[in-house]
Amino acid sequence: MSRDARWKALLELLVERGRLDVEEAAAELAVSAATIRRDFDQLAEQQMLVRTRGGAVVHGVSYELPLRYKTARRASEKQRIAAAVADLVAPGEAVGLTGGTTTTEVARALAVRGDLATGSPALTIVTNALNIANELAVRPQFKIVVTGGVARPQSYELIGPLADGVLGQIRLDVTVLGVVAFDVVHGAAAHDEAEAAINRLLCERAERVVVAADSSKLGGRAFARICPAHVVDTLVTDTAVDQDTVHRFEEAGLRVIAV
Repeated sequence: MSRDARWKALLELLVERGRLDVEEAAAELAVSAATIRRDFDQLAEQQMLVRTRGGAVVHGVSYELPLRYKTARRASEKQRIAAAVADLVAPGEAVGLTGGTTTTEVARALAVRGDLATGSPALTIVTNALNIANELAVRPQFKIVVTGGVARPQSYELIGPLADGVLGQIRLDVTVLGVVAFDVVHGAAAHDEAEAAINRLLCERAERVVVAADSSKLGGRAFARICPAHVVDTLVTDTAVDQDTVHRFEEAGLRVIAV
């Protein structure tokens, strides 16, 4: 197992369990305790975990796994969700895309749609996510608008008041919202309050809002609220979603698509 794969596995285990012992992690990954100690020390130096005697704990109460370590989690579900979300977008529309692994997959699904291969523009994409803008900028048929702001390294998203000036001057047909948690009562939420504020503005500027979230995100809560559930028109999730959860969202007026 490569170091990057090992680090990804360690961080995912740590987020899931809250703490890990060296011996426990070594057994899980089938490597030596010395290797795990070295990994923990190096990850601690990057402030991605907190080293403890004999192990490690998550870094802070609202720990967020950096985007580059989340790309493989529920990958097939995210790709199916992304394809379904992309089908909800019509040629010529102005589309807001927030940051995150699922919305990044939405951007990729839009990029390969045959009916969006030409146009002037085929789509206008407004995003605060640097990685999404970077991927789509090579598509000459897409007009890419980046909000401006200060880059947040965990998610590659631009945050802060500099984005307000751009978002205050535009109108969107649809915003595709990536979330940390989405619940009928508590609404859509993110880990970071500044990120949530930009995402909220993207929702406010849109005629319709689509939440793209795998089933593990549903029914939970996170620190910073983006918007209440009634602001969202459509939820696209995977088929592992509990039917009671589907009914609650539908009763709240949302269209639910499970793929």
